Amino acid sequence: MIDFSLPEESRLLIDTVRRFVETEVQPLETEVEETARVPADKLATVKSKAQSLGLFAMNMPEEVGGGGLSCVDHCLVEEELGKTSDALIRRVFGQVYPMLMACKGDQREKYLLPTVRGEKICAMAITEPGAGSDAASISTTARLDGDEWVINGTKHFISDGDIADYVIVMALTDKEKRARGGITLFLVDKGTPGFKVARTQPMMGHRGYGHAELAFEDCRIPADAVLGEVGGGFGLIMNSVQEIRLAHIGARAVGMATRALDLMRRYAADRQQFGKPIGDFQMVQKLIADSAIEIFGVKMMVLNTAWELDQGRDVRTKVSAVKIAASEMQGRVVDRAIQVFGGMGFTKEMPLERMYRDARVTRIYDGTSEIHRMLVARATIKHGFDFLEA
Repeated sequence: MIDFSLPEESRLLIDTVRRFVETEVQPLETEVEETARVPADKLATVKSKAQSLGLFAMNMPEEVGGGGLSCVDHCLVEEELGKTSDALIRRVFGQVYPMLMACKGDQREKYLLPTVRGEKICAMAITEPGAGSDAASISTTARLDGDEWVINGTKHFISDGDIADYVIVMALTDKEKRARGGITLFLVDKGTPGFKVARTQPMMGHRGYGHAELAFEDCRIPADAVLGEVGGGFGLIMNSVQEIRLAHIGARAVGMATRALDLMRRYAADRQQFGKPIGDFQMVQKLIADSAIEIFGVKMMVLNTAWELDQGRDVRTKVSAVKIAASEMQGRVVDRAIQVFGGMGFTKEMPLERMYRDARVTRIYDGTSEIHRMLVARATIKHGFDFLEA
């Protein structure tokens, strides 16, 4: 028999996060949306509360000061975080990239531990003007010159790139090998000569944090600034990205969609037209029912894949399937919620307008829906429905 019940410890954690998001974080959303920044004074208070409750860097191992959550628990927590804005998630709960566990020696004290403690902000610089979903096609290079690496190239759409204390830069160290041993990750400090923020790029949604274009022009860094091993960067990224996609896209999409569903079901029960609640009309019921069904389906996909990842299984194709299903479900559910609210759903008085814009990009970043469909198709043609072997 398969037991889907959650341990009491997991339930308590989820309840704690849910209450914290509702009472401490959601009240800040309007100000962040209107000013395009997270208010520093209020952030300090809320972040401190989150840290005192153990809600910061929950995805990182306990040995370095993180929450030590399994992938399943991480996804359940991220589902609750998905009920607020991405900017607030980043600032209040920490955006700590798991590949930082590859830090060694002095790197742990300089980068890993301060980031887990919330003292430093890290940005991940992979995407380039000519390399999006196909990360292996990057053109940024790094060559060893004596006891220094020299980096040249441009990155763009780099979240937090404008305020990060340091950046993890993916660069070519062997143009022939590329993804098969020719890509390396580097730790580059803010203020390093030859490294600058060229501009920040205004976005349709995700207000409250920057999306920067970073320029590297003969940027010299020490030979020991390599994260992991020389040539091991692509593998390190791919090993880390599975849980990131599951939690930050899959689980958060479930959270945002669940919040939208809750808003529309309450409104459908209260809003009166033609002498009765609009929830009594079959077409409105269809919008609500379809949303509930899709959320349930994607949530099961997320948790099943997270459980398999916890067992050490290869879930690459399943993660691609989750990424497609979650990002597209999220957009449909928020769109339905706006339809139920009618004109009010289109106003900035409701969070739905912000959610609608924020949801759109999830079908693009971390690999477009089209790219992930191609990956799922290839695996299905080769292995059939058994994605475990893909």
